[in-house]
Amino acid sequence: MRKSLNPKQTSLALLAVCCIIAIVWLNSKHYWPFERGDTASANSMSEVTDRVTKLKQAGGTPTLEQLVDAFEPLGLIDVHNHDASGSRYSSMLDFWKKDHINRVVLFGDVSEPSAISTDAAAWSAYQSYPEQFLPFFSGFDLHDQGSLDVIRNNLEQGYFGLGEIAAASTFSPVVSRVAWKASDPMDGFLPDIYELIATYKAPILLHIDPPNGYPVLKLEEALEAHPNTTFIFGHMNAYSSPEEIDRLLGKHSNLYADFFAGFSVYNPEGGGHPENFIPIMKKYPNRFMLSTDSGYGIESEEQAIDAMYRILYLLDDPELAKKIAHDNMMELIQVQPATMTQLSAIQKLAADSGKTYNYDQMSKLEAGEILANAEK
Repeated sequence: MRKSLNPKQTSLALLAVCCIIAIVWLNSKHYWPFERGDTASANSMSEVTDRVTKLKQAGGTPTLEQLVDAFEPLGLIDVHNHDASGSRYSSMLDFWKKDHINRVVLFGDVSEPSAISTDAAAWSAYQSYPEQFLPFFSGFDLHDQGSLDVIRNNLEQGYFGLGEIAAASTFSPVVSRVAWKASDPMDGFLPDIYELIATYKAPILLHIDPPNGYPVLKLEEALEAHPNTTFIFGHMNAYSSPEEIDRLLGKHSNLYADFFAGFSVYNPEGGGHPENFIPIMKKYPNRFMLSTDSGYGIESEEQAIDAMYRILYLLDDPELAKKIAHDNMMELIQVQPATMTQLSAIQKLAADSGKTYNYDQMSKLEAGEILANAEK
């Protein structure tokens, strides 16, 4: 006769079965580490510390492969990427997986009619890979009041932010020529746009060149007039000093720095001393993020990825590296609530499928993944 399990043994057996099912399910989804916004565990952070210590003890310049291995648990996010243009993102998927790029803030062309198509490409990429992409958009004419409808509709649909937006450009060989650029960060309907996106808690990533003088004076006017709006200064380190970044971040709590690592590490015009920015990153640990800008002005996008890891290595502080690599951007994403459009679509999905969902405090991130996965 088979001996019956006692209640305690039965509970343990059920727990073991549940764990096995969960592991199989996760493996079947092919998730990248921490791609749903989770942060590294205490054990993982200890492992990062140990690996970085060993790299420093070994001396010399670590390779990209060594840096990727050391910082992989952090879930590095590229917060500024143009690979929706020409759907280049498809050719980068293997690189991102190999180099453990956890998520990519994806958009395409900047403030011009062609951006409407690249916005759609970013959305398509997100629908195919909702755990890997965070779509932004810039396909609207900010001198046209109709831009407010475009922005509202896109945010309702599930885009996470606006960008890259040409808020001012004089010297960029590309952005200075776009049809829908602003003359300054308070031009056109930008003030109305700032107020609108604040209601969605969506950030706006601005291109501003030169990063000084009148354009920055108008940026500061915008920051002060719209304190509930989150502004991200695109490639803030490009042609700007640590002292100026310190001044702006110190004065405006709603301003974040998109740090284009490749410019400071590999572009000769960046000065070749990325370590000069490290004290400012340590001073404002919650407001720096890293980006590739798709490798603009340097050898390649992978070289730009390499540069992001080298900044993390220079920080010499795994906890700070975690914030700058991952947490700061994800906080801007996770704070965004699910929209009425998303909730309505999920309610219809529930009625059609018989599934139930917890709508209380559902985030835009959660709603977007539910809807994208339902389409697969």
